[in-house]
Amino acid sequence: MLNGKNIVVVLPAYNAARTLEKTYREIPLDIVDEVILVDDASRDNTAEVARGLGIRTIIHPVNKGYGGNQKTCYRTALDHGADIVVMLHPDYQYTPKLLPAMAAMIAYDEFDAVLASRILGTGALKGGMPFYKYVANRFLTFTENVLLGQKLSEYHTGYRAFSRTVLESLPLDNNSDDFVFDNEMLAQIAWHNFRIGELSCPTKYFDDASSINFRRSVIYGLGVLGTALKFRLCRMKLRDGTRIYGAKK
Repeated sequence: MLNGKNIVVVLPAYNAARTLEKTYREIPLDIVDEVILVDDASRDNTAEVARGLGIRTIIHPVNKGYGGNQKTCYRTALDHGADIVVMLHPDYQYTPKLLPAMAAMIAYDEFDAVLASRILGTGALKGGMPFYKYVANRFLTFTENVLLGQKLSEYHTGYRAFSRTVLESLPLDNNSDDFVFDNEMLAQIAWHNFRIGELSCPTKYFDDASSINFRRSVIYGLGVLGTALKFRLCRMKLRDGTRIYGAKK
């Protein structure tokens, strides 16, 4: 716990057997109350490794996609009493050592959601981020900031923390089950005027780190632009924002 808040780490997993233990061993269990892994019908022994480590493990019998995996992660975390939920990829691309800082930013009521940004600082390209992904990241982030009215350094990190209030307020089931889920969730957070904080996170690209191919990246990018445009149309009252984002509290 931090400041009396129950902290749950969720690991959306797909074929993560080779990196899961390394990731888990660096999670600061002195402040984390529970770790939950959702295995999205992996083709390797991810679930066996997770159970061997003593991680609470849920298995999807069929692959539900990255967004579908997260929906199960957040529902399960809330069901287990989480006050703060940190979503961490088990592929070791993001360091678990930042967990205390991310959780503290919410536990002490400074922010409602926290993103670990690979772009803050100068280490993205040095850490191995492909140049085309870096350029796409900067272009998409600029466009999203303009259309969503935010000032974030990146919208595409897979390392995020949320308060219970945020997760209970968002109609997450309205979102895609694919990778664009992350951006749809941030648009919902912006719609509800929740406070979003960021901190700098080292970038690590290596063979076992998960990454989508160029074709999927293009599909994701188009989905991101569509999400941002939809948000702007709702802000301008040209579309029904309540149906998409939920009623503001």
